[in-house]
Amino acid sequence: MRRQPGPSARLKLALSYAGFLFVAGALLLAVVWMFLLRYVPDNSQGLLGVSPNRYLLVRTFAPAAAAAMLFLLMFGLLGGWVLAGRMLRPLTRIADAARTAGKGSLSHRVRMEGRQDEFRELADTFDSMLEQLESHVAEQQRFAANASHELRTPLAISRTLLDVALKDPARDHRELLERLSVVNARAIDLTEALLLLSRGDRGNFTRESVDLSLLAEEAAETLLPLAEQRRITLDVTGDVTGGAPRTTGSPELLLRMVTNLVQNAVVHNLPAGGTVTVRTEAYGDTSVLRVENTGSVLPAELVATLTEPFRRGTERVRTDEHAGVGLGLAIVHSIVRAHDGILDLTPRPAGGLRVTVRLPAEP
Repeated sequence: MRRQPGPSARLKLALSYAGFLFVAGALLLAVVWMFLLRYVPDNSQGLLGVSPNRYLLVRTFAPAAAAAMLFLLMFGLLGGWVLAGRMLRPLTRIADAARTAGKGSLSHRVRMEGRQDEFRELADTFDSMLEQLESHVAEQQRFAANASHELRTPLAISRTLLDVALKDPARDHRELLERLSVVNARAIDLTEALLLLSRGDRGNFTRESVDLSLLAEEAAETLLPLAEQRRITLDVTGDVTGGAPRTTGSPELLLRMVTNLVQNAVVHNLPAGGTVTVRTEAYGDTSVLRVENTGSVLPAELVATLTEPFRRGTERVRTDEHAGVGLGLAIVHSIVRAHDGILDLTPRPAGGLRVTVRLPAEP
């Protein structure tokens, strides 16, 4: 945005300081006149017959007062200029840091020294904003690179299959079509997951009243065949003593959140004989969804990164039809954040993961 050039803040402050001193001096002279000189008789005898009189006092006092006023004006300009420069120096450093960040260098920080005051608070807030912005940009860059890589993989496989079919026309096309169908379905699932993740980040959805216990039952009913296939016990319970765990939000997104958590708990479990427990409850102004599963012991440093897009630890990579692309918990985190909730991932000492979602209860 282009603006017309104008006087600097330093010049404005210096003029303000000088003007304040000048007005203060003028008021002082006015007080002297009103309460002293006006009561001196203006005659040849002076006060009590002793000279000098008002005329002589005014002639003697006026040049000195004018010189004092000029000195106050000059002193105010010079002192105001120096003081304004010292006061505005932190703003200059913040402005330089903002210009540096505007050129793409988000690693620069103000790091203002000194005791806490308004300028230091502003500098610290600006540094915190730059740190969050740098982290967000780096996350978006990693997301774009990983998304490009994940989308390129099925396309590259499709191209390879088509090249093989072109070079060998006598080959059975049924097998080729089946493999292309699997690759295409995986690409579609990835695209839908990316779109859902973007929708959750934007938060532009209509909020309705939602019962988390009903969503948990629906998700468990949908994934029950998968759990039975893997010989996993799926248990859904609810605590109604505190009332129904209701919240406000998008039923579609919240159902996807619960489904992702339950599916993740079923897939990343013991080879057989594992358990998945889904529990919903209400605590005052908070509705809680908790999903626990058995499995291998997870390091705490791995758990802390599971909500990052495309982040898949080697202990959790699957090679079957439910391999996924590493967006399940990232989508859950995005949906929880869009609903003003809190997502907590904790490794279980005996193995597996405990996921707790806390959402604001319906008013």
